[in-house]
Amino acid sequence: MKVIENWLKIVIPCLMAVGIPLSCAADTFSHIKETQTITIAYRESSLPFSYLADGKPVGYSMDICQKLVENIKKELKLSQLKVNYLLVTSSNRIDTIVDGKADLECGSTTNNAERRKQVSFTITHFFASTRMLVRADSGIKNWTDLKDKKVVTTKGTTTVKLLHDRDKVRGLNLRLLEGSDHKESFVMIENFQADAFSMDDVLLYGLRANNKAPDKFVVVGDALSTEPYAIMLRKDDPVFKEFLDRELARMMTEGDISKLYEKWFKKPIPPNNANLNMPMSFLLRDNLRFPSDKVAD
Repeated sequence: MKVIENWLKIVIPCLMAVGIPLSCAADTFSHIKETQTITIAYRESSLPFSYLADGKPVGYSMDICQKLVENIKKELKLSQLKVNYLLVTSSNRIDTIVDGKADLECGSTTNNAERRKQVSFTITHFFASTRMLVRADSGIKNWTDLKDKKVVTTKGTTTVKLLHDRDKVRGLNLRLLEGSDHKESFVMIENFQADAFSMDDVLLYGLRANNKAPDKFVVVGDALSTEPYAIMLRKDDPVFKEFLDRELARMMTEGDISKLYEKWFKKPIPPNNANLNMPMSFLLRDNLRFPSDKVAD
């Protein structure tokens, strides 16, 4: 009820105001209650966060969002709440939220200052490091080995700028390529169209684990950056964000997120029963103890 009371404190002044101020532009709770529908944006190949398995969107981020949807249903006292799923890519995911086509984006999206000009983010639920995937026989071990090499990353991701910056600092003369999604970027390594695929390490581990010949590929290189992943929502809807953050914080402190991490990072997952066997980072452990949406930009 507290969330609804806060919602009314914002909506009533908006209705009394002349015109509609920016702070009144987003009212996700009202829209969900009126339509009894919530739309979740998901990714096709961001394993293990958000991807398709047997034709259905699944993953660590999807499970978190599903729990949030259940709590939204309870908060609004709805007898039913329909969930629509909308496929997005790295290139259109932000516009999808800004344009109101989806209420939440549950994928592998980094929370940073530039994006917060357009959207909001919940408490961080994962920290990734930017590294690279190469063929095991390539001889590439670190970034200095990439001089005059072809490096691919996925269009619309934060890694694009990181590679440009590294290229300028090191003078590597990189030939930068962009895949339309993570799957296409990986295929370019498979087909010898690129020498390295730079992206968040966990996504690389996931793509490698589900490949038909995972031993042919390795993840290497010092971390270029730390990427805090969070659920994306519309900007200027403080009541909805407050609710999501509170529920996420509760899930973290009560151990629900730890159980989901164990499920998706430490055990076999669909569709091929691959096991990432990826230990939880110290950054995530700290965030589970002291939940926060603050990030180092």
